[in-house]
Amino acid sequence: MAAKIPVGILGATGLVGQQLIAMLTREQQGGPGEHPWFHITELYASERSAGKSYRDATPWRVDGPFPEEVGRLTLRATDRCGDAQVIFSALDAQAAAEVEPRFAGCGANVVSNASAHRMEADVPLLIPEVNASHVEAVRRQRSGRGWSGAIVTNPNCTAIILTLALAPIERRFGLQQVFAATLQSVSGAGYPGNPAIDLIDNVVPFIPAEEAKIETEPRKILGGSSPGGFQPADFLLYVHVHRVAVRWGHLVSVTARLKKEATLREVRETFEHFYEESPLDLPSAVRPVVVLRDEPDRPQPRWDASAGGGMQVTVGRLRMPAPDLVQFSALGHNLIRGAAGAALLNAELLVARKLIRG
Repeated sequence: MAAKIPVGILGATGLVGQQLIAMLTREQQGGPGEHPWFHITELYASERSAGKSYRDATPWRVDGPFPEEVGRLTLRATDRCGDAQVIFSALDAQAAAEVEPRFAGCGANVVSNASAHRMEADVPLLIPEVNASHVEAVRRQRSGRGWSGAIVTNPNCTAIILTLALAPIERRFGLQQVFAATLQSVSGAGYPGNPAIDLIDNVVPFIPAEEAKIETEPRKILGGSSPGGFQPADFLLYVHVHRVAVRWGHLVSVTARLKKEATLREVRETFEHFYEESPLDLPSAVRPVVVLRDEPDRPQPRWDASAGGGMQVTVGRLRMPAPDLVQFSALGHNLIRGAAGAALLNAELLVARKLIRG
């Protein structure tokens, strides 16, 4: 790539925005310095922060040092588009519904972490390791909406972790029904998140709108794509969510009924080899993306959330009480694999598929 692609970040002062900045300005998979393809040129925030420097407006809440060069950038309001080719959106859903189409209409490629547009018929909902071909819907979106830009989305943080774990067995054996119970870290609510008094010595069995997202988004990702839109996968998915007093990492306990009977050995081999068949040559991709552990008490957020720099999903407690029934636990870093890192992979996929010109 002759020159790095200029990128901007909507919602740059929040946790996801901060994590995006951290990933764009730090070492990438053992390589030094900034991201090899992208360079931050624009940062956007609310009206109360616009006009301030990023340093003055941002209490740094993610791991690692504050990025001093980015800290000198002046925050912009979201009412005007800039010149960046890629806009990462870390806005809440209400703001994203209005702001993201405006930037896409200006010619920016909006890579969104928000839920506002995920289920629209011409918007790809992407996990590149699972459904990279869905990104081609961008061409249909541009044609239908008259945009030179586009909107692509990554799923809900827990839906990403669950779908990466389900994809290998869904592709080989098919799925009839999936039951999932989540234990989601407090950082999933942003900063400052839930009040401490709600979580100390407690578990909260409710997260607004979360169950509906997790029950629908994996089916769009694992389903088909055609010129007429997306066709959801035909399995049923039932979810119970819980907020727990953990800083990083969402854990999902899964029971899945298969369409085809299998042995435990076959399921193990599927987990171990599925992602080897189509490795992604993207700067932020990790191999393997799903790691299988045999210890009876893993995965755990304290030890496994940061696996692969936070980009891996760890699966453990794999067992089969019946030939058509698989049970396991899956864990991923909600802020990295489930949010900032997911958006970064999607932007890299747009470049690799020549939907963004470098």
